[in-house]
Order: sequence, then C-alpha cells, then structure tokens
Amino acid sequence: MSHNSFGHLFRVTTYGESHGPGIGCIVDGCPPGLPLAEADIQAELDRRRPGQSRFTTQRQEPDRVRILSGVFADDRTGGPVTTGTPIALAIENVDQRSKDYAEIRDRYRPGHADYAYDAKYGLRDYRGGGRSSARETAARVAAGAVARRVLPSVTIRGAVVQMGPHAIDRARFDWEEVGRNPLFCPDPVAATAWAEYLDGVRKAGSSVGAVIEVVAEGVPPGLGAPIYGKLDADLAAGLMSINAVKGVEIGDGFAAAALQGEENADEMAPGNEGAPRFLSNHAGGILGGISTGQPIVVRFAVKPTSSILQSRRSVTRDGEAVDVVTKGRHDPCVGIRAVPVGEAMVACILADHWLRHRGQVGG
Repeated sequence: MSHNSFGHLFRVTTYGESHGPGIGCIVDGCPPGLPLAEADIQAELDRRRPGQSRFTTQRQEPDRVRILSGVFADDRTGGPVTTGTPIALAIENVDQRSKDYAEIRDRYRPGHADYAYDAKYGLRDYRGGGRSSARETAARVAAGAVARRVLPSVTIRGAVVQMGPHAIDRARFDWEEVGRNPLFCPDPVAATAWAEYLDGVRKAGSSVGAVIEVVAEGVPPGLGAPIYGKLDADLAAGLMSINAVKGVEIGDGFAAAALQGEENADEMAPGNEGAPRFLSNHAGGILGGISTGQPIVVRFAVKPTSSILQSRRSVTRDGEAVDVVTKGRHDPCVGIRAVPVGEAMVACILADHWLRHRGQVGG
C-alpha cells in the first residue's frame, strides 16, 4: 500500500493498523531549534483519545506517545528541541479486541472500505479495518502537534457545528464552550440537545454524521501558490484524506453559489500599515489559492460510522447474499473525535505552506 505520506517541505508519513502492535508517524522537514517535548504532543492526543465519554468508542487506549528521534536536549538547549532531522513518534495499541470482528472476516460492511480494499489489494485487515480505521488519525494528531510548533503565531481551533440534521445557532457560538462539553460543541443549548439525540442513536445501535468547522487565525498573507499549489486545494485534499470525510468547503463554500456577486465579494477598506481591512470573509481567508491574512475557515462533513448494530444487506467475498451486524466498540458519531484531527491536518498543511513560502520569497 503506497501513498502514506503527505506534504512537501513539512512531510508526514503515518504507519500502523487499528489492531496491530502500534501506530505512529515520521515527521520530516521540521526546522531545528523548536521546543518540543512529549507532553506537548500528549496534550493534543488526549483531546482525541477514545473512551472519555459515552458518546465515543469505549476502547481504552491511553495513546501515550514516545519521541524516538529528532529531538535533543542538554544544558545549552534549555530543554528538548527539534534537531531538523526526522522526528519519529510512536503510539502503542493496548486494548485491541480482534475477536469482535471474527464474524465479518468474509463479509463486507456496507458503507465501509472493506470491499474497496479487498478489490484493490486482494486482502484486507478485517480487525477493525486496519488502515481504514479512525485509529490511524491519532498519528495525524501527533504530527499536528509538531506542526503547531512551526506556526507559533497561528491559532487553530475546531468545533462540531452540526450533528446529524441538527445545526448550532451561530448567535450562541462560543469557543470557550467547546472545551466544556464532550461533543466539542460551541453552542451550550445545542450541546444539551445533541447529548439526548446521540443517546437515542447509540441505544438504537446506529450512528450519525457531523460537520466540523476549523478556523485558523493569525495566518500571514501570501501562503499558497497558483495554479497547482493552491492553499485551499491542499487543505481540501488534507481534510478529505481523513477516514469517513465526504465533503470539504472553504469559507461560504456551497452557500456562495446562492449569492450574487456584490454579496459574495469581500469589500476592503484602508487598514493599518498599508494592509487592507476586509469587511467580510465569504472567501474563508483564501483568494486565488493564496492566504489573505483573514481567518482561514474550513468545514468538513463526516459520514455516519459504518460499523453499527443495525442489520444491513451485503455480500461475502464469494458473492453470497448476507446480512451484516458489526459487534465491537464504535463511535456513534465519529465526527466528535474528528475535531482535533481536522485541526491537526490544517496545522500540517499550513506548516508546509509556511516553509514553502519562506523558501520561495524569504522572510
């Protein structure tokens, strides 16, 4: 299986399977001299870690990360700092229950990657899905923690803005609220309603999708390049690479199609130090594939978890009709834990473009 790497100057390669000994990543191209300790990475992994509420899979993985290379400390550095060499990060799997998947060894789960993997490679790791499992995203979160060190002036925050058909009220949007509830919801009223709704979905043995919004503030203007190095194109590709993601939009996205030109155009006025001041941000902080200095706003849609207790029609590897029920521990809404994953991918893409920008024009 190829294509396990992304990025150009800040390049990430992930490895491992859901029910293998462990997962991890190699981060290549991180500049030297940046403070980086295991605790910095662990803080991000803890936000994604499973088993922290009844709304996520009850698989108990501590997700303890180890830095195996690329960091050095002595009395001159003042603590562990990056060396500029590849950073290897390892996370051990400790709570696999592969027996839960024995019944689907030769059965394809509808809506899952089972058939597609089998059709391409002639085999698949049916134990939790192998590389198609959301477990792989822990490695991305670890890499994102490194990427944040490359972007000290940039703030990247994410939130769930829609659960199934239920969206938040934008008038109640509060970033502080995201950390107060287990649903990463910025609307306290919606968070309460979603909890009751998701309890019903979980008890019914089903699942539901979600929409996640990620906002990056403090991004300087000039990141990205026309025509084939557009920042928004790379953000879309990075977010689409997350398992279960089925759609990405930048700024107003598809809603822009309903606007007229004068409504969609982000008007400008004189600002400080000669830079313009934008009066709106329909473009989501990117024009012509290049950042404008406005907050970058991206949203991505996550489909419902495919592994459910509801019986679904499918076929076996031999083409026989069969009903499939997936046992085991699964997220009733995998979109909840996708928030730190989305933040991490945005951080990695921005770090890569920041280094590419610096390499081309200096600064």
